Amino acid sequence: MSQTDPDLLASPHTEPGAAPVLHQLGSVTLRKISVSEQDNNAYLLTTASGQLLIDAADSAGRLLKLIDEAGGPLLAVVTTHQHWDHHRALEEVTDNTGAAVLAGADDAAALPVEVDRELRHGESIKLGDLELGVIHLRGHTPGSVAVVLSEPADGPRPGRAHLFTGDSLFPGGVGKTDSSENFTALIDDVDARIFDAFDDTTRIYPGHGDDTLLGIERPQLAAWRERGW
Repeated sequence: MSQTDPDLLASPHTEPGAAPVLHQLGSVTLRKISVSEQDNNAYLLTTASGQLLIDAADSAGRLLKLIDEAGGPLLAVVTTHQHWDHHRALEEVTDNTGAAVLAGADDAAALPVEVDRELRHGESIKLGDLELGVIHLRGHTPGSVAVVLSEPADGPRPGRAHLFTGDSLFPGGVGKTDSSENFTALIDDVDARIFDAFDDTTRIYPGHGDDTLLGIERPQLAAWRERGW
């Protein structure tokens, strides 16, 4: 997959305060917005049945405005992991919308609000007719999760995977870890549960910064492992 893939170039980086990037995936609309000085990404999936937010990271007012403008009830917020910069707006957003709180089972207790559902590897999240997969990626935090959207049949590339990876996978490497053991756990999970499981057209939406394609990152995997933590 070339780095000049037009789909990737159609997804520019969003600066804090900028208008959200929008992708129309058939019956699913994806909006991406940067909401903090740490360049935290928040992602909003909108369908006819309702909406799901991935990481209420900051700027609750902006997120609530985005949800309102997109239309439809916010049914759930998925927090990809327990680090403070990914859930600063969680309480305010859920208080104002009544959305359910979802997070990885091993990170749930560290969040500032009660978690309605603890997510485990291989489970699914239902959003009306839409079903999202859950991937547990151990190492950045004990309970980090990625969320998988399979592009619907009416999308431009039906069946293509869209992965929201939190801070576990970025362009150029896996997320930060605090020990060699945690690094090994994370890169093993990323290798087996992402690179071995999805093809090169898979789009990666990280917790900070730019999107990427799995095919762009795949040739670097061995170098990441050798580089270590």
